[in-house]
Amino acid sequence: MSAGDVTNLWLAEALFRLGGVKFGEFTLGRTTVGSPIYVDPKVLLREPRILARAARLIKSELEAGLAMREPRFHSFDLVAGVPFGGLHLATAYSLASDVPVIYGVPPKMDGGEPKIEGRFKEGESVLIIDDLITTGGSLIETLGILKGAGLAVHDAIVLVDRGQGGGERLKRHGLHLVPLLNLSQMLNFYRSRDMIAEEDFKRSLDYVRTHQADDAGR
Repeated sequence: MSAGDVTNLWLAEALFRLGGVKFGEFTLGRTTVGSPIYVDPKVLLREPRILARAARLIKSELEAGLAMREPRFHSFDLVAGVPFGGLHLATAYSLASDVPVIYGVPPKMDGGEPKIEGRFKEGESVLIIDDLITTGGSLIETLGILKGAGLAVHDAIVLVDRGQGGGERLKRHGLHLVPLLNLSQMLNFYRSRDMIAEEDFKRSLDYVRTHQADDAGR
C-alpha cells in the first residue's frame, strides 16, 4: 500500500473490517446511553501493520496542517497519549516520526498525585493524541496534568469524533481538536458501500444528530 492509499476513509474501512464498529444497543460510560453504534479503535492493536499505517496517517495530517499558510496546528516538541486508548497511537506515531512521547497518569490510576511518564522540560509544547472522543473528559484530564507540569498544550488529534459535543467542550478549555473521522462521515461511507443495513444507518445517524453528551465522561 502506497502512502497515497492511506486516507481517512481507508481508516474507516480498516476499523470496520477489524470489527471495531458494531451495531446494537450500547451504554458507554455515564454519558452515552442506548447508543445504536459502538466504535472501538483499539482493534488496531490486532494488526501492527495497520496500526503503523494509522500512525502514518496521523503524521501526514499533521505535516499537511503545519505546512499550510495558516497552520492548523501549533508546532510541538512532544506528543502525549491519553490513557489508555491514545497510548498505542502516540507510541506508533512517535516511532514513525521520531517525536518523543509522554503520558499523564491521573490520580485515579495509582491513588497518588497526577504525574507524567517520560522525559520533558518545562515550557515544551505538546500535542495530545487519542483514539476516540465523546465528551472530551479524558482529553481535558490529560490537558490539566500537562499544563500543571508547565507544558504548553494547544492542539489534540483523534481518530474518531463521535460528534456528541466533545470538540466544543475542548474549545472552552482552550484546546483545538482535529479528528481524522467523525461518526456521520463513517456511517455515510459504510452505507454508500453497502457495508451496513439501512436500518442501522438511520438509527445511528439519528442518534448522532439528537444526542449531545453532558459535561462529563470520555
